[in-house]
Amino acid sequence: MKPFHFVAASLMAVSTAPAIHASEDIADQYPQSELYSKPVEVIPHVFSAIGATAPPTYENAGHNNNLSFVITDAGVVVINAGASDRLARALHDEIKSLTDQPVVLVVNENGQGHAILGNGYWRDQGVDVLAHVDAITEVEENGDAIITGMRGYNKDRAEGTRVVPANLRFEDEYAVTIGGVEIKVLHLGPAHDPGDTQVWIPAWEIMIAGDIAFHERMLPIFPHTCTSCWIETWMDKLEPIAPTYVIPGHGHPTNFPQVRRYTLDYLTDLRAKIGAHIDAGGDLSQAYYVDQEQWRNLDTFEELATKNAGRVFEEMEWE
Repeated sequence: MKPFHFVAASLMAVSTAPAIHASEDIADQYPQSELYSKPVEVIPHVFSAIGATAPPTYENAGHNNNLSFVITDAGVVVINAGASDRLARALHDEIKSLTDQPVVLVVNENGQGHAILGNGYWRDQGVDVLAHVDAITEVEENGDAIITGMRGYNKDRAEGTRVVPANLRFEDEYAVTIGGVEIKVLHLGPAHDPGDTQVWIPAWEIMIAGDIAFHERMLPIFPHTCTSCWIETWMDKLEPIAPTYVIPGHGHPTNFPQVRRYTLDYLTDLRAKIGAHIDAGGDLSQAYYVDQEQWRNLDTFEELATKNAGRVFEEMEWE
């Protein structure tokens, strides 16, 4: 296990380094496992299996988000159930290779498939699964579509997976101390998706941030995403915490200035560009092509930039 100060220095250096190029074009970094990549120790006792910064595919088994876990002296807390039973089992195998402590809690970062479709595996192990009330509602209302989409790309890798909502729910905060480690599961407010959840460990100054924070890949703006709300949540609730270390929903672990750059700065820049376009009398057909060149280095730029611009136009047109 690396000394804490060694890992801390490595993460802090990222704030002044050029953006790390993530792995959008690499089909699989860990061929012997269902996981896209082998879990790495981010700081002592906190691990993450970093997902592909690409859309879900058969090759990456839907592991295109970060599957994280915290090892304590009295059990393991997992953040994100995985996109399938097989992916959840593969993550569990990695945990068992590192500790004899049982998994005692799984947290869903939101109601998206890659966060929740492994819930059934974990419930079969007798593990409680926690999610925000809005994420549970999303799963209950859209579960059929979520699992149909996963089966479409995952084929035989979807075998055995079913939709199982979390059995524990919270609204604003769920605090628990396990093995002497205080863990706060938070819902800071509206952000990327209904029920976005952040896992904050104050003593270690690390936040497993979920999809409120992106790194290395362009964030997607959904039809239901309120970007002005996301910015407000960030400024009013996340900035005062200002975690030293961040495991984002997507992209490698880093520090707070780096996720601010690729999340808050991107959102404010795109809204400024769309606002100027609207003020100049521009319409939706032209809005798709506002200048986003400074963000071209981000993975999924080609898939998302024009969609994001169109959705922000539709949001801002009526503000």
